[in-house]
Amino acid sequence: MARTGLFDLEKHFAFYGAYHSNPINIAIHTLFVWPIFFSALLILYFVPPFFDIPDFEFSLFGHDFVLAWNLGFVVALVYAVFYASLDPKAGSLAALLCIICWVASSFVACLLGFSLAWKVVLVVQLVCWTGQFIGHGVFEKRAPALLDNLVQALIMAPFFVLLEVLMSLFGYEPYPGFHSIVQEQIEADIKAWQENKQQLLS
Repeated sequence: MARTGLFDLEKHFAFYGAYHSNPINIAIHTLFVWPIFFSALLILYFVPPFFDIPDFEFSLFGHDFVLAWNLGFVVALVYAVFYASLDPKAGSLAALLCIICWVASSFVACLLGFSLAWKVVLVVQLVCWTGQFIGHGVFEKRAPALLDNLVQALIMAPFFVLLEVLMSLFGYEPYPGFHSIVQEQIEADIKAWQENKQQLLS
């Protein structure tokens, strides 16, 4: 059943989808969006905890690890809760991936230490963002969604690429008719953008 407002999945998906209709651009985002999220959590691991809760410490394979209740945890939790509220099935899978990213990034952060981790994060972010801008400039030929709505684009990106994969490979739909509804909205948005672009050029 369709929802409205903040939890309007049709609106979110159609907005993001209108900027990602080219198959190559979609593939680029599928490869690069989650590494951006993961590496962001990796650097956020080093933000001092602001919860007065004991960290979870344990040893694995001869290394000591600490799961800190810091900003990285908050970000992962907010994304997870939001995705799960958008769609019980795909959203719950996305939420699980968010938590897995938080735990895995904590492991990597403990192994690398800050002096090496920030360099890894910098490289990952540069490569992934560059790849996405190339996808838009060369293949999509439309500016990224973040230039029109930064918050919505950044928050929806991980869930969008996951839902796109589920829909393409398994024919998944949050509810019957979802794909046809959002596809119609996407095509209308693209048509309006093309007409507006043509008017500016003429």
